Formats: sequence, structure tokens, C-alpha cells
Amino acid sequence: MNEPTRPIHQPSIERDGSLVAHTVATPVAFKVRARVTIGSRKVIPVIFVPGTMGSNLRARADMQQHDDAVLRPGEPAWRPPNDFTGKYREADLWETRAPSIRQRILDPAILEVDPDGKLDFPPCALDAAVMRERGWGEIHADSYGAVLADLQRHLDKTFQLSPHGARLVRQHWQRVMHCDPERWGVRQIDHVTEAELEKFAGYQYPVYAFGYNWLASCDLAAHGLRARIDRIRAFWTERKHTCRHVILVTHSMGGLVARACARLSEAAGASDIAGIVHAVMPALGAPVAYRRIACGTEAGNFTNGPLANLAASGFADVAGDTSERTMPVMAVAPGLLQLLPNHLYPTPWLVIRTLRGVSAHEDSRDMVSLPDGNPYDMYRDMTSWHRMIDPGLADPAKRYTHVSGGVRRRILDAIQEAERFHTQVLSTDVQGSPARPYYHPHSYAFYGADKALKAYGQIRWVARIPAHTRAALTPANLRAARLVAPGSAGMREVEIEPGTRLNFMLWPQDAPGDETVPAQSGAGPVSHVRRTFAAAGFRHQDSFQHDDLLLLTRHLIVKIVQEVR
Repeated sequence: MNEPTRPIHQPSIERDGSLVAHTVATPVAFKVRARVTIGSRKVIPVIFVPGTMGSNLRARADMQQHDDAVLRPGEPAWRPPNDFTGKYREADLWETRAPSIRQRILDPAILEVDPDGKLDFPPCALDAAVMRERGWGEIHADSYGAVLADLQRHLDKTFQLSPHGARLVRQHWQRVMHCDPERWGVRQIDHVTEAELEKFAGYQYPVYAFGYNWLASCDLAAHGLRARIDRIRAFWTERKHTCRHVILVTHSMGGLVARACARLSEAAGASDIAGIVHAVMPALGAPVAYRRIACGTEAGNFTNGPLANLAASGFADVAGDTSERTMPVMAVAPGLLQLLPNHLYPTPWLVIRTLRGVSAHEDSRDMVSLPDGNPYDMYRDMTSWHRMIDPGLADPAKRYTHVSGGVRRRILDAIQEAERFHTQVLSTDVQGSPARPYYHPHSYAFYGADKALKAYGQIRWVARIPAHTRAALTPANLRAARLVAPGSAGMREVEIEPGTRLNFMLWPQDAPGDETVPAQSGAGPVSHVRRTFAAAGFRHQDSFQHDDLLLLTRHLIVKIVQEVR
């Protein structure tokens, strides 16, 4: 039948399993038939888990309101806009918010997921009610609309009939099958075959989103994801569909949440996660987290063009461009501290360096290399001049003045939770061997390894020694130096001994990556997952807006389905 048709929204599924499609009345003369896609009764939901700041948050309806509260119960706290004008206004708003206001708004203890974000998603045959039901309103549409819509449009449409009745692979799957693997950062790959697509086409793939409180521990988010999986499977089972497995697709911090959920599921005897696709996950952490707590959010990169730096400057206004603005939020938020370099990150990654002009040359020396032991002990250090956290900046709203141990105790508890999450939740003991990081056995990962989009692989405090300096500089006296005063742009004036002061500043990003996660952290899963892909050409937040990586995500989902029995 070659007559034209018009697609309408996918049918809704009643509790008894029946399918109901809706259209509008048309004139009798209008002869174009409505076309509706009916999915398989075997269902593998695909659940997208976003990264840091990617979930909308609101004040809990049951929160205990402080006298100085900024938010009312149920009021949105974090709901980034999706349009350029809205982003400009949001940056302007956050730039005017004092540190104490930021602390009162972005308090992990009073927040929960906000499901009512704007549904500014590309067309994908779902109506607004179904999007809400599937959690799409919980996440930032501008960051993740491309991947959700791409998966929803393409996963359920694999083959089509030619005018002569022959089965053909649809064009969007032919692009996956014939994609040059070098576009994915590898030289060779087992391409998706038509036989694999045939098995793949036997299932329906409804696409869900899972928002979570990214300020709280990823362990709490993992338990929430586990509960969401149970509810999704129950939904389809109630409606007379077979739903034994789900697939998780993650971005950045979402990868840590998914790994913890998979570990939790395995311990409980649940085997319903078919596999996980990790995108730009800070598998070993990211030094930029130290930089943002200690000095504020970087407002750009010298290698960027004007538009990219304008966007970075707007983000810095929102996230906080000084330590006075970032520390009240980040220092007490376990989720954000879990983004710091963990115990597996290559050391040293915090370096104190001096520069001295010698004749026509410049002598550069790494004087102190850290951490030289447990990195979490370095995070607990709140007295050295190169400390990450200054407790004097962490409680401008005076929330912890009357709490036992004060803000210092709150900071230490948050760091302890980060250490526990890294070393226990995301690590597994192997008898007779060192602990290994835990990954679901059917995991894949891709990450940024772009030499032009540099990230912080190391944090380097650098000072130029004036020619008149006579003091002998040693690792010991540099470590023991006293902070005189913080300066602008994160600079720190340090007294080595009476009469000898140096101005230390941070050097720029140094490692290939995606401007946020360095390649050495993104590559962390290499020996623990089925395959990793060191791709290029995309920034961290934009990774799921890149066409090559959307193709790769579909490729990997097909490969995971081949393992389903």
C-alpha cells in the first residue's frame, strides 16, 4: 500500500494492556490516513541518567523552613532555562546572589527532584503527558533533549518495506552500521549486522529519564534509580507486556550513580540491568572540582573562541566565579565532593611549582607533589595555604553556628561520605587481589580525548621567584608556608619566611579531554568494561548533542541487546 500517511502520537497503554491512539477529526475530503506505531509486547526500557546540574531541583514539600529561608516548600531551586535569552537572564540573576543566598537555595538537605521542568524537546511522537510520566520533565531539556528524542524516534523503527515488499534497514540504522569507527575514536569495530538488528527489532524501547539530587550523595541517587527501575518494570508487567531488563545510558556524574545502582542490584540478586552506556564519566574524578571549590569556576579557556568563552563566562556566573560563591555550596555537598579525584586517580595531580629566570632561560621546578598519601586526608586539610576548603567561607548564612561541630563537622562528614562512596560502594573486593572498581559486566564507555579541548589533568600552583629573593626555597618550607591573603582569580599570596612572599596562581588546563574531564579519568574504565572510545570534537556538556556520539550510543544499545536472554 503506497498511499500517503500522517504519523500521530504513539498510543497510550491502558492498565489492561490495550492500546489507545488519539487523532483529530478531519474533513471527509481529507483522505490521508493516520499512521500509528505499535511496539512489541517485549519491552526493554532505556533509562537516561543525567550529569551534574542536569536534574531540576525544588524545595521539598515537607522541608522544615528556617527563618532565613529563601525558598518556600515546593518552589523550584534549580531549573535551568532552555533558550539563549533565558540563559542570559539566569546568569545575571545568579551573579547578583550573595554567597549566603546561594547556600540557602542549594542546600542538599532541603531539595528534591523537580518533575515540572519545561518539555522543550524535539518532536518524537510522544505527547506531553507521556513525557511527564517517563520523567522527561526532571532533566534539562536543552542539554539532553537531543539524545532523548533521538533514541525515542529511532530505537523502535528498525526495518521498513520497499515498494516491492522487500525488507530494508532504515536509513538511520544504515548510518550506524556504516559509520567510520575513527569518528568514534577507534580504528576497528565489530559493526552492527542485519542479524543483530533482527534480534534488536524484537523489542520495544520506551525512553525514560531519571532525575536526582546531584548535591546529595550519589549513593542516595543510586537507591532512587533502583526504585525507579522497579516501578518501570511493574508498569509494563501490569499492562500485559514482558519487561525483564532495562538499559541505562548515562552522562558524566550519572555514570557514578548507575554503577552504584548496578552494584546495589547485584548485591540484592537483581539481574534486570542488561547493560550500561557511560558517556564522559569522571571515572577517577576530575581535578577541576578542586579548582572550583578552592578558586571559583573558570570563566573560559585561552584556546576557546569568543562565543565559547561567553558561554563559559555565563556558566561561571551561575556556578560561582569565586571561592566565596562556590564554597558554601560545594564544600558541604557530598555529591559534588564525589567528583574530586579519587584514590585511583594518577598522582601527583596537585603540584606546587616555582619559576626563576636564569640568564635567558627560565628554570621551572616542581617543588611539592600531592597527594602523597590518602587524597581524602588532603581534602580534610583546612589549614595549609593550598587547602581546598576554607571553613571560614563555607557558612555565610550561619546555618551551622549552633550545630555540634559547626560547619567544620559538616564538611568532614561530606568528605567522609565521598571517601566511602569511592572506596566501598564503587569498589569490589577480589580475594587475594587489590580492590577493583566496580562496573556492570555489560558496560561500554566513551570519553573526550581532544587535544584542543583541554581539561585540568593536574592543578598547578605556580609562583615566579623575584630576582632579589635570597631565601632558600625547599619542599618543606613551601608546604609549611603561611597564607597571607587570597587575591583575585584564585591567586594566593604566601609568606615563606619573614620578608619572603610569593604570589601563587593557577596555571591553565593542561590535559586532553572535553574541558571538564581529563582523558586520564575518562579512560579509567578501559580494563573494566567491554569497550571504550576515546573520541574528540565535543565539549563535556554537549557530548549528547554530537551526531557521531548519538550514532555510537545506538550502536552500543544494539550490542547490549545481543546479551539479553
